[in-house]
Amino acid sequence: MQDSLAIPYLKSVLQDTSQEPMVRHEAGEALGAIGSPHVEDILKEFCNDPVIEVAETCQLALDRIRWLSDTGHAAEKLLQNPYASVDPAPPFVESDVKILRGILMDEEKPLFDRYRAMFALRNLNTGQGLKAGSALFRHEVAFVLGQVQSKASVPYLQASLEDPTENEMVRHECAEALGAIASPDCLAVLRRYLEDERRVVKESCEIALDMCEYENTPEFQYANTLLKVES
Repeated sequence: MQDSLAIPYLKSVLQDTSQEPMVRHEAGEALGAIGSPHVEDILKEFCNDPVIEVAETCQLALDRIRWLSDTGHAAEKLLQNPYASVDPAPPFVESDVKILRGILMDEEKPLFDRYRAMFALRNLNTGQGLKAGSALFRHEVAFVLGQVQSKASVPYLQASLEDPTENEMVRHECAEALGAIASPDCLAVLRRYLEDERRVVKESCEIALDMCEYENTPEFQYANTLLKVES
């Protein structure tokens, strides 16, 4: 939506350290998506948050806002996003998969550049990097694989979902990606984790199974409960 009216509420969530890291992450990412220079101060404040996922999210959001404000990127801003999403970082113009893969997998590169490489690879329909970098980075790779909906990524998403030592933010995103791909293998994996001991994983699998049902039916609108009630 990118509605600036949401900024005060998003700031409040980001500042509330009693919230789950995933919730604060989403608030920080949303502030970056809105892209207003007026949120730079709050993002700077949390760039060194003790929760690394929150800190990295705020760093990325700040980099995105600064990138948007740089008039030197005017041509890149005109690039079409085939997924119609507001991404945490704009894709590189570069289309050489080898170069982009090198940036993506180089943990010495700035996180913002690695994200840009990842979204460029997504637009080229190439998924990479589910085992590389921080939890925040891995969760975003899982999100991208869900957007691409490549069945070739199912074993990697499954392995991360099944790993009890993996960050729950990553496992959550892997479940949702499997729900978007919606193959029979995905259904089987998601059903096995409906009783996972981590609440966020359990609920993510429930939602993902609902997504699978949607992907495999001619329904136009996901989560269309209101339409069903009205009918």
